Amino acid sequence: MPLLHSASSDGITTITLTRADHANALSEAMLDALEAALRRADADDEARVIVIAAEGKIFCAGHDLAEMRQHDDKAYFDTLFARCSKLMLSIRHARKPVIAKVKGAAVAAGCQLVASCDLAYAADHAKFGVNGINLGLFCSTPAVALSRAVQPRQALELLLTGDLITAKRAAELGLINAAFPADQLDAHVMKVATAIAAKQPDAIALGKRLFWQQLQLDEAAAYAKASNCMAENIGLTETQKRIDGFLAKRGG
Repeated sequence: MPLLHSASSDGITTITLTRADHANALSEAMLDALEAALRRADADDEARVIVIAAEGKIFCAGHDLAEMRQHDDKAYFDTLFARCSKLMLSIRHARKPVIAKVKGAAVAAGCQLVASCDLAYAADHAKFGVNGINLGLFCSTPAVALSRAVQPRQALELLLTGDLITAKRAAELGLINAAFPADQLDAHVMKVATAIAAKQPDAIALGKRLFWQQLQLDEAAAYAKASNCMAENIGLTETQKRIDGFLAKRGG
């Protein structure tokens, strides 16, 4: 059975995890398949927005523990977690905005996947957590994305307790943008994705890159990088055409 499938329409590419019988766990094969699908979508000039969704009751249960227990050497796990980190960074580095559409539980590295996306929306029955500590495994790599999505103390509470939180609480913390009744989730994600897809793609790509870069800088350095980005953006031919069109409508 395929691990995922991709479908594109009206500038929106949806990548759907289809390993529901294994809780859409991030096995080695799933890590590779998802990164490859993201890379293809990001390289597709017709795609303006990428949505990550999943079949089944669990959006993603994190790493494939059964597969992991077949190994006991540190070198294997160094490579595995590096591959997972590479996947998460590929979302950050993608030129296209990536939206998580969560209809089930997202835990451990599955929660990391949600936190790594640019935007995230969930069904109100969804659950979130970084619960590896319940098995004696602190979710160190998920902590990287989580601590950048929510306040450090809120992130650390989830990491230390292993507790699951509701979609409503996840929205309050900033882990996701909003929660909706399950029958409204598809429509809302489509509305947001369609709105973004209608915008100028090269300006979106510049802005997304700048947004994540400036967060890692002090305020002065952030302004310097943002100013350079704005100067580059206003020099784009399509941007100049849009500004001229706006001025013409306004009467100069």
